[in-house]
Amino acid sequence: MESWPPGGSGPAEAGPRLRGLRGADLAASASLLSGAGAGAEAGCSAPAVAAVLPAGGSGERMGVPTPKQFCPILERPLISYTLQALERVSWIKDIVVAVTGENMEAMKCIIQRYQHKGISLVESGVTRHRSIFNGLKALAEDQPNCRLSKPEVVIIHDAVRPFVEEDVLLKVVTAAKEHGAAGAIRPLVSTVISPSVDGCLDHSLERARHRASEMPQAFLFDVIYEAYQQCSDYDLEFGTECLHLALKYCHIKAKLIEGSPDLWKVTYKRDLYAAESIIKERISQQICVVMDAKEDEEHVGHRLEEMLKNELNHVKVTSGRDLQQIILEQCYNFVCVNVMTSDFEETQKLLNMLEESNLSILYPVVVISVQFLDYESVPFGQKMENLMQIREFAKEVKKTNILLYGLLVYYPQSTICRVG
Repeated sequence: MESWPPGGSGPAEAGPRLRGLRGADLAASASLLSGAGAGAEAGCSAPAVAAVLPAGGSGERMGVPTPKQFCPILERPLISYTLQALERVSWIKDIVVAVTGENMEAMKCIIQRYQHKGISLVESGVTRHRSIFNGLKALAEDQPNCRLSKPEVVIIHDAVRPFVEEDVLLKVVTAAKEHGAAGAIRPLVSTVISPSVDGCLDHSLERARHRASEMPQAFLFDVIYEAYQQCSDYDLEFGTECLHLALKYCHIKAKLIEGSPDLWKVTYKRDLYAAESIIKERISQQICVVMDAKEDEEHVGHRLEEMLKNELNHVKVTSGRDLQQIILEQCYNFVCVNVMTSDFEETQKLLNMLEESNLSILYPVVVISVQFLDYESVPFGQKMENLMQIREFAKEVKKTNILLYGLLVYYPQSTICRVG
């Protein structure tokens, strides 16, 4: 078992058993799991939580030579998005990824390049269940030089389900704490039928009475570890359902949690395009307008901001008064209006801040640099030469995953120079 990179946290602090996961209760429950709530101060018991991701598949159904968990989406491996989804949940203390020996170095490079934290690697087995078992063994072993410790609750999740949200994770962990096991489910899309030996319809299932088993699933660690220790070679070779192992060998009936539609699994090549569309939609929901003119100054640039707010009513348009905070909140789209300067100084300042923040490591950052030009006072050809500077900026920052575009607005100051 390899730990990569070193470091990480111990068990979560104390907190009470969690119930009622809606609205403020959901936020309070997450706070308690992270050890930051009032329950932690009271000394109650919150579960230490870890996650295991089997990532040893070959992706045969996708029909591409690269295993699907390493297929690029927006030039970034799919598994990196899944790791990010789990990492941002503060109360998940350890994440163990089971990967094949031949892909171990590639996985280390992904962890390093995208600055993932608290990830440990183990070698996967030849089947899904064997990979999960290897991950559980790593958590069960209390070796002197191993930073991992046995959790109370373990989450099992697929490396190719990148859109899992904290509320679903919280619900399955809470249910597992109470029932011993829990898993996300979704309604069946198609009716399930059983064919006979000769290829004819034997019988069909009543779709309304059945559900599709999804991920994530969560278990009391001792329950699922005991189930894997007892299960047969046949289970390890041909089984896929962890909840069934808990039922079969530990007599634990899992609590089933209704999951959201975005829990689907990237299975086929077309799913990569769907995942890319979802990611693009998510990172395009906020635009920050940066302007070197004061808010109370009258300038046509403020009209651009108002127009964006009116036209893009489904997108959050904010003013970049506190750029450090906006970058910290991970806004990936910027409109930079150069008002007081003619050489894109405001744009250059923004680009420097973005590069220092490493924001573009995870997603592309789009910057549109806008220059307003009064054609009554400055020759068009002269300003076009200055605008070409943006090309040189764009070539450089593209290397850091920042996409820079230039826009020249040529207008008569005598007729459109004031707001209102």
